[in-house]
Amino acid sequence: MIIGFLAFMVLMALILALWEIQIEGKDGWAEKAPCWRIKKGWLVKLTGGRPITGYHVFMTLFLIAMVHLPLFFASWSWRLEGLLIGFYLGMVMLEDFLWFVFNPYYGIKSFRKGKIWWHNRWWGPVPDFYWILIVIVVLLLYFGRTAI
Repeated sequence: MIIGFLAFMVLMALILALWEIQIEGKDGWAEKAPCWRIKKGWLVKLTGGRPITGYHVFMTLFLIAMVHLPLFFASWSWRLEGLLIGFYLGMVMLEDFLWFVFNPYYGIKSFRKGKIWWHNRWWGPVPDFYWILIVIVVLLLYFGRTAI
């Protein structure tokens, strides 16, 4: 069951990455998208200095809502919530990486420090938040594993 769950997470991340590539093209982080932006303030500090965009706010709300669709068919529990949040966080982290892998304007060779303005803090070969998310995702998926 968990293998299928993880495979579905990867599939959804891939679809989302390909969708975002169509929307953003070479201008990642919705840099040229016709949406509002918050560039300063405490909220921007929470995102590692990346602007808050209308595109990302509404995409995030949409994805969180869709990930919680199983709650229409199953009773809510902390374990199920952990599983769903773990799925969401794992999916968006994978999507971020796959965006670079499949984006013809970047490619895997450009996935490094200094090449991506919106990823300005790196720990080794990946942005710093990847390491944090990996730990959180593994813990949440482990905690929620008995929910399905």
